[in-house]
Amino acid sequence: MSGSIPFYQKHHHHYDRGYRSKDTGSKLSQYQSSSRYTAGSGTSSSIRSAGAHLQEQVTLHHIKPQFPECSSLKVISVLMLYLIPHIHPHGSALLTPSQDFATGLSDTEEARTRDTAAYMARRDLFTSGLEMEKSELASRRETMRESAERISLTKKVSEGEHFKRMNEDSLLHAPEFVIKPRSHTIWEKQCVRLHCTVSGWPEPRVVWYKNNVAIDPLANPGKYKLESRYGVHSLEINRCDFDDTAQYHVSAMNTKGELSAYASVIVKRFKGEIHEFLPAPRRKFAPVSEYGITFQTHIADTFGVSFGREGETMTLGCTVVIYPTLERYQPEIQWYRDDVLLSPSKWHHMHWSGDRATLTLTHLNKEDEGLYTLRVSTKSGYETYSAYVFVRDADAELEGAPGAPLDVRCLDANKDYIIVTWKQPAVDGGSSILGYFVDRCEVGTTHWIQCNDTPVKFARFPVTGLVEGRSYIFRVRAVNKCGMSHPSRVSEPVAAMDPADRARMRGTSAPWTGQIIVTEEEPAEGVVPGRPCELQVTEATKNYVVLSWKPPGEKGLDSVMYYVEKCVSGTDSWQRVNTEIPVKSPRFALFDLAEGKSYRFRVRCCNSAGVGEPSEPTEATTVGDKLDIPPAPGKVVPSRNTDTSVVVSWQASHDAKELVGYYIEGSVVGSNVWEPCNNKPVNATRFICHGLTTGEKYVFRVRAVNAAGISQFSQESEPVEVKAAIASPAPPYGITVLECVRDSMVLAWKQPTFIGGADITGYFVDYREVIDGVPGKWHEANIKAISERAYRVSDLKENMKYQFQVRAANMAGVGIPSLPSDTFLCEEWTIAVPGPPHDLQLREVRSHSVVLLWKQPVYQGRDPVNGYYIDIKEADAPEEAWRGVNTKATEKPFIKVIQNLTEGEKYVFRVRAQNKAGVGKTSDVSEAVTALTKPGTKEIVVDVDDDGVISLNFECGGLKPDSKFVWSKNYEEITDPERLSIQTKGNKSKAAFNTPAEEDIGVYSCHVTHTDGDSSSYTLSEEELKRLLELSHDHKFPIIPLKSELAVEMLEKGRVRFWLQAAKMSANGKVDYVFNDNILSQGEKYKMNFDKNSGVIEMIMESLTPEDEGTFTFQLQDGKATNQSSLVLIGNVFKELQKESEFQRKEWVRKQGPHFIQYLSYEVTPQCCVILKCKVGNIKKETSALWYKDGHEIKSDQQLGFTEGVLNLEIAQVSKKDAGVYEVFLKDDRGKDTSKLNLTDKSFRDLMNEVFSYIANSSAPLKITCTAEGIRLYTFVSYYNDLLQVTWHYKDSAIAFSDRIKSGVVGEQLWLQITDPTEKDMGKYTIEFHDGKGGVRRSVELCGQAFDDAFAEFQRLNVIELPKLTLFLSDRARIAGGLPDVATIQEGKALNLTCNISGDPVPEVTWLKNDREITSDDHCILKFESGKFASFTITAVKTVDSGKYSILVKNKYGTESGDFTVSVFLPEEADVKKK
Repeated sequence: MSGSIPFYQKHHHHYDRGYRSKDTGSKLSQYQSSSRYTAGSGTSSSIRSAGAHLQEQVTLHHIKPQFPECSSLKVISVLMLYLIPHIHPHGSALLTPSQDFATGLSDTEEARTRDTAAYMARRDLFTSGLEMEKSELASRRETMRESAERISLTKKVSEGEHFKRMNEDSLLHAPEFVIKPRSHTIWEKQCVRLHCTVSGWPEPRVVWYKNNVAIDPLANPGKYKLESRYGVHSLEINRCDFDDTAQYHVSAMNTKGELSAYASVIVKRFKGEIHEFLPAPRRKFAPVSEYGITFQTHIADTFGVSFGREGETMTLGCTVVIYPTLERYQPEIQWYRDDVLLSPSKWHHMHWSGDRATLTLTHLNKEDEGLYTLRVSTKSGYETYSAYVFVRDADAELEGAPGAPLDVRCLDANKDYIIVTWKQPAVDGGSSILGYFVDRCEVGTTHWIQCNDTPVKFARFPVTGLVEGRSYIFRVRAVNKCGMSHPSRVSEPVAAMDPADRARMRGTSAPWTGQIIVTEEEPAEGVVPGRPCELQVTEATKNYVVLSWKPPGEKGLDSVMYYVEKCVSGTDSWQRVNTEIPVKSPRFALFDLAEGKSYRFRVRCCNSAGVGEPSEPTEATTVGDKLDIPPAPGKVVPSRNTDTSVVVSWQASHDAKELVGYYIEGSVVGSNVWEPCNNKPVNATRFICHGLTTGEKYVFRVRAVNAAGISQFSQESEPVEVKAAIASPAPPYGITVLECVRDSMVLAWKQPTFIGGADITGYFVDYREVIDGVPGKWHEANIKAISERAYRVSDLKENMKYQFQVRAANMAGVGIPSLPSDTFLCEEWTIAVPGPPHDLQLREVRSHSVVLLWKQPVYQGRDPVNGYYIDIKEADAPEEAWRGVNTKATEKPFIKVIQNLTEGEKYVFRVRAQNKAGVGKTSDVSEAVTALTKPGTKEIVVDVDDDGVISLNFECGGLKPDSKFVWSKNYEEITDPERLSIQTKGNKSKAAFNTPAEEDIGVYSCHVTHTDGDSSSYTLSEEELKRLLELSHDHKFPIIPLKSELAVEMLEKGRVRFWLQAAKMSANGKVDYVFNDNILSQGEKYKMNFDKNSGVIEMIMESLTPEDEGTFTFQLQDGKATNQSSLVLIGNVFKELQKESEFQRKEWVRKQGPHFIQYLSYEVTPQCCVILKCKVGNIKKETSALWYKDGHEIKSDQQLGFTEGVLNLEIAQVSKKDAGVYEVFLKDDRGKDTSKLNLTDKSFRDLMNEVFSYIANSSAPLKITCTAEGIRLYTFVSYYNDLLQVTWHYKDSAIAFSDRIKSGVVGEQLWLQITDPTEKDMGKYTIEFHDGKGGVRRSVELCGQAFDDAFAEFQRLNVIELPKLTLFLSDRARIAGGLPDVATIQEGKALNLTCNISGDPVPEVTWLKNDREITSDDHCILKFESGKFASFTITAVKTVDSGKYSILVKNKYGTESGDFTVSVFLPEEADVKKK
């Protein structure tokens, strides 16, 4: 038959009874039993006929199931629910979309459902399989007879009619808020939860926003909690504070549309005395009472002074280290600019990753310039870091055009009038700014309108002609004779409305929660308004005059507007200014007044009744600028700050009114080129100018700014050289005695940690006697400064005790003295071994090596020193950790330590000298040094130039103005230029060998003073010298050097590229390409190219053929110099290359269509989900991606992502059935590609082992608990898999389980039960998780006090078990009854259910809907009266009230629950049922 059938029969070829579940059959049976027709036989006959038609369609097509059972159930269930309400009330079973669809479904479904219900009943009753088969056969015969009778009638009914197919889209609909979130006003520290219920299909995606910024719970752990269950969505905000006062909205979106709902949260604080529950003010790093610990905050990896340009994006970031680390504790991260807190906006994006805080300035403008501060607040206090950000002007569209104005703001907004202010730019483009143009744009549009026809010089302009109630944004452009600047950043939106209305909108009541506004009495009609009052001139410039006044005092007047009149002073001729349209605002700006003339002004009120009397006129006002340009600032004084910045101070401008700030400019002496140091006015009279060149001399000048304009420049400052400021050095430290005789002592000390920015010129030593522990007066040991860090103090008294102090001096002066040394006894040393070495220095610090230098002991002992031993230990290790670096004494006073170093670890060293008598005293411990290579560290580079000169070259990245390069051989400074010629230029130094020979062999080093240890060394060995001499010879007799020899590589499409790179060739160089002694030429097969700039010579062949096997040679010639390079391609080498070429050509063809960039692989997530993924490329909309497992297609919800290009297939709970071979097929009209992943045998075991590893590592420590039966050991895992293998051990032996000792799993709990424990059960118990590797173990000691406590608890529980059980049964919480299983009710009716509750103590009662707790409100009233009766009332039932409800009662003896289902039907459904 050709009649139309429903779409689900055409699309789902499995429409038969086999796919249905018992639940579906039961539901259909219930429906059919409640909606069968009881009318005449004609109706039934019609329906049966239609059913026969549908049955015939199913029978003829022999349709078989092809889709998963769950999908079929969803489709049919939805269709049944959709079709049932449309049955015709007169019994014709007519459906709106398709008459055939209705007549072909209802009765057939009824019959099928009847048969299915009967079949189900008989299957449960009969135990004999034969009887079931007979019953089913009889049912089928009856169905076939009825179908044959109905076919003819169905044909007649459907003949000549056109049937329409049901549209699948009718099942889809846009999101709809059934319940919207409501606003809340709460107290500080309380929690609040916003709820909403959303419907829609497909299921909408719900996102919550705060002030239009999406809420990310991971960015603020513990602050926000999002939940979504059964279409009910909630946002919970914990411990609210003032920052949580905001407008929140929830957005629901699916393929049919998007909808939002809004609510607000207002957080209030107690306004009286300090509330006892509010936290006290925090002190910096004070102990935290709630944690009992003190947090220490350190800000590292900071951002420095930064420079950007308008329009660019800049990111500032710092790493934050907080100790101790708490898993869920997060600090408060705040960003400030010029001490003003920044909030997230389209200009500022803030991110906190858990250990790094970043601030992204998305589109730099000069408003973004300033001092940025990161503030990290913890419960113990806060830590801050600040640095300046400079923003330069963007390049002008026209050369010479000025910079853009900045800081555009709106003031005094009224109904049709707004004052716009801005700040002048620092850069005028080389010619003075003629004025400014103000543009406006209505919010919601992109059309900009220029507000003034001629440029205004005053940085303030009244904009009129606005439409009341609309919002506007503004921008300003500057203009000079060269052209127009870029527009400024737009202002914040401002509404043109009455300030009183704006004040009411910004009132103290909670926004968006409704207000009660008390208005005046109804306006009186026919009353002419009185005079305006308090008329005054608020602003006067040569371009305009602004008037302001107050409305008349009468109440109840009709809406009042105003006319403004003017007259020239000395006359009485009043002229109306706004003749056409009266103004609505009590503000008005007058333009086109004659500059220099005096005017008086007055205002009249008007309304529908007429024009009132004029106000009192103003005093005479002369048109002209009332605000003068500020005078130039006073004396400018620069001073040194750092090696890239200068501090500039100046005297403020005298008598400057409404000063906005100052602009500073700097110029290199002699250049006469002035550059702005700041592009945003500064309010102080001191500014640090950054970004200067070290060593250059600069002069500075300053200008003042107000709304009237920019002042003249101040006088130029004195020149100042950019270098770090000099200060006196810090005190030396570490004073020790190197030798002692009868009347003198040799002292040594360490260099100050801070030398003040200049070389130390010398040291001064003081000493004093110490008698019976009482120190005397200080005496000078030397009058003239000494340069060494060792000095012999003479004229001391034998056997007396002394203390010493040392002061360092530089060109800035003498520093403060060191702390007094330890007390030393002046007595002659007579020991045979040497004294301690001294002056330990560390150089060439790298991650795995460091060079240690020292000076030999002053006291040699009985014999001369013949060697040294070096010891090393970690800086924080105990004294016992000292270990030797060398087992054999070294004779040299230096050593390179290359062993026993761990990168990032801090180490200290000490040295001992030895002579024939033995090993002497240890030196003082060196400074701690971190074994880490600094970023940007340079090494000495050996170079041989074109003339054959060998040189050592060192470059220093951290060079300071006073730094010097010091070259040494064997760590002794080179002073004789006979062997080496040293040249230094800038930050580079070169030591060239004059005549290299064997006597030059040694260790050459270079260190740079006044740096952070910049140094390097180079060992010139005999072999290295020989190599360098050969290289020098080659340079004297040049050949063309090659950076790379002739090589071959594969290109796209399988093309073959032969290439080499010459280090240097002139423009006259040439190349011959030779194959098997034959010169090749350019053609179709060979493409030659010679890039003389880079020296790259290449020849490209489209493909390789067997004839191309042989030797390829490139012959180079450049003047006299020649060179050549050959490549032999024969045998297997050629065959492999030819094979690779063919493969690349095929690969190129493959990539012309959809293809895999990354083939199929798997990933195990911490939630123990397995994700199969692959990355694809060259995808278009028509490309299909199909997943297969073991040759069978996988129906997945995964969609092909054309943006990311990644396909995922998630396996939520992996098991053995998931093992197999997975494949992904890509296909479209351009081609196809496939990727396969074998997850069987070992691969599947490896995958499961990775899952087991996550499970094992999530396990909690073993714990002990007791029951009345015995002792239980247990642990929890985050996720459990049935394939997980665990072993329980007792005293490191596997436990043999019995009736007394058992193990098991409950949910995520793994347990071991010891029944009736005894002392023999004491010992160590371990659970071992097997993950295919080393496994994970969790152990617990069940012995000693732990066993005693557990055993005692077991005995106690065992004794009281019986009486407790009796008490439990009698007093536990119970539900006595009263609740139905199903409550079916019509929409709009009231539902009231009551049940009896018992238990002692009185149980707690909780009501749930769809397993989610509900609370009592006006719609759903929940009561619990007299401790016995619990009632559930819904005042007016709605369809959304349908669902599963539960009551949960609980007391200390137990918990019990009762469930019931509420089914709400529509009134029209009730009519159908009646019929």
